[in-house]
Amino acid sequence: MAARPTSAVPTHRRLHVLHVSVPTTGGVASVATSYVRDQVERGWNVTVACPSHGDLGYAAREAGATVRWWRSETDSSTTLGAAARLRRIVAATRPDVVHLHSGRAGLLGRLVVRDRVPTVFQPHAWSFLAPRTGVQSLALRWEQYAARWTTELVCVSATERQLGESLGVHASSSVIPNGIDLAAFRPAGPRDRVHARKLLGLEDVPTVLCVGALTVQKGQQDLLAGWGEVRAQVPEAQLVLVGDGPDRRALERLAEPLDGVLFAGARTDVAQWMAAADVVTVPSRWEGMALVPLEAMACARTVVATGVGGVVDSLPEGAGAVVDGDDARGLVAALVQRLRDPELAEDEGWLGRSHVETHHDVTTSARELARVYLRLVGQRRGR
Repeated sequence: MAARPTSAVPTHRRLHVLHVSVPTTGGVASVATSYVRDQVERGWNVTVACPSHGDLGYAAREAGATVRWWRSETDSSTTLGAAARLRRIVAATRPDVVHLHSGRAGLLGRLVVRDRVPTVFQPHAWSFLAPRTGVQSLALRWEQYAARWTTELVCVSATERQLGESLGVHASSSVIPNGIDLAAFRPAGPRDRVHARKLLGLEDVPTVLCVGALTVQKGQQDLLAGWGEVRAQVPEAQLVLVGDGPDRRALERLAEPLDGVLFAGARTDVAQWMAAADVVTVPSRWEGMALVPLEAMACARTVVATGVGGVVDSLPEGAGAVVDGDDARGLVAALVQRLRDPELAEDEGWLGRSHVETHHDVTTSARELARVYLRLVGQRRGR
């Protein structure tokens, strides 16, 4: 994949952008929503095609975008129907740019559009990383083939782009790191921590926070496997799991014999939970560039994460710890060290805040994406 230089492109031209996404909650939806808000504020016409469940469509409508509800069931027998429905949306909206978010939208969108309109595909973590029996090799072959219909591949990290390139996914590409709203996620000091714990009904004890969908990808089962050892070394420690998902019951069963584990469910006040934490952990098995480490750093919280995908790119040295995904002892040791040494955790948290202010402001990410759109439209019209 050849990297394209970012030139100084004026961003005042009015475009019609069609965003297509199957995920309507979590990180993908948050990133897509941030782009929608920015583009509406630019005066562009923005349409979002997505399923009617979840948050994305409603947040996009509130931001001023047009929303087309798109049935995109994941059963293979409904793929043709989902593609036909998306084809009708594309024909009706006649966009200048189509932006496809994540694997299934990338599959169906490129089958429908076939680069007849400038097509941006953003994997948000490659689909072939998911450990699904018999599907990984097929997903990789598809990405290799569909690159011909990808006008621009937008990767959230250099690691994500390099992985695709090394496996034969060759398309013009840009790296646009995920950004977050630095006003929504603000630094929280020791007094804020005590106050947040009172508001949330948490004990005022050393606290580890894990935020994410309760799925295999996010690695909560690995975290729970080591939690007994954390408690053996920090007896008062509590672990709070914020999020919901298909693995909740299985994870609750794993947690039954453990002390100090709380399932908080899906929440909209994540910043408050981060304020209550001493350490935020991200034990994911694969990622593109997770938002949780960025949000934690913005709240001046140290981060202990597995070294997968864009986590390596987003978490600088001195802002926490990165451990190998299969290093259970390393994960436990990193958590225990920071629970026992509040000054270390505090210093790492403030270094993280400085890092996200410089590298992960959502306004910067949105501006760079706008430049990509305008370059693609300009090149297509120049033909």
